[in-house]
Amino acid sequence: MKMPISSFNGRSVLVISLMLFTAVRSQLTTDYYSTTCPRVLQIVRSEVQKAIKVEMRMAASLLRLHFHDCFVNGCDGSVLLDGSDGEKFAFPNLNSARGFEVVDNIKTAVESRCSGVVSCADILAIAARDSVVLSGGPSWKVLLGRRDGTVANQTGANNGLPAPFDSLSSIISKFSDVGLNLTDVVSLSGGHTIGLAKCATFSDRLFNFSGTGAPDPTMESTMASDLQNLCPLTSDGNATTALDRNSTDLFDNHYFQNLINNKGLLSSDQILFSGDDEETKALVRSFSSNQRLFFDTFAESMIKMGNISPLTGSNGEIRNNCRVVNSNLLKISAWQTHQVELF
Repeated sequence: MKMPISSFNGRSVLVISLMLFTAVRSQLTTDYYSTTCPRVLQIVRSEVQKAIKVEMRMAASLLRLHFHDCFVNGCDGSVLLDGSDGEKFAFPNLNSARGFEVVDNIKTAVESRCSGVVSCADILAIAARDSVVLSGGPSWKVLLGRRDGTVANQTGANNGLPAPFDSLSSIISKFSDVGLNLTDVVSLSGGHTIGLAKCATFSDRLFNFSGTGAPDPTMESTMASDLQNLCPLTSDGNATTALDRNSTDLFDNHYFQNLINNKGLLSSDQILFSGDDEETKALVRSFSSNQRLFFDTFAESMIKMGNISPLTGSNGEIRNNCRVVNSNLLKISAWQTHQVELF
């Protein structure tokens, strides 16, 4: 029996949305590789641990890769693809997205134990979780079973990724476009409790903010002075500083305390507290005073983000090399073989 259109209401839409979300989640499971690659979690953790031991900043870089992957085409590993039209060369990623070599090392280690089984998209999801844990943050059970996409989306990366210069309404809209809500905006922004940012991402706040001839008034004066010395007007914008002032490498709730004290580095960070949205302000206050609440909410938001439009079943592929789709890898292999035959 058909239901009249007029009988659909907000509750019906909510129920349908929840059913669709549950259906997607049901395709991803925590034990997806229990028989095909039972040690995949240990292998990934070991490689992430090695990378962070060499450079602690790598934890933030791997977390950011997963974030930038999921916001474009869904969590399909497309951010890892090489090529001039790849997402790597989109403005938000160019000369800033990093950790690709670490992902290569993880993939090599996984392939040596379980060839052709574990997707690059799943490797990113696990590596992001491990990066948080190894930095002192919360853990969560990563849902697995994603397959890899075969196309990158540079335009999507240019237009869909939240940027340091975006207004709060734009950031909220970009999160909403991929099914994430205001709580997710604030909790996932808390990932900036680790990592560094280049002067180019915040220098507009230091000298002539919005044409005023002065620094951004929502930046604490001592911090503004320090950053003016780090990033003079004549600089190339490549110098870096901690996203979470005075707590660079520890995953904690200090980031939110900084926002309350006008010490957020990026405009997109500080606006969560200094903007006009009372709900984001309330969330910042809650997370700043309750680290457990932040950790629990962050973990929930990461699970939600990891479920953005995953490829499952027969969609996509399991890439043999995270940088290249399998069909292109075969072409490269055939060309190399042909070159050898010529000699």
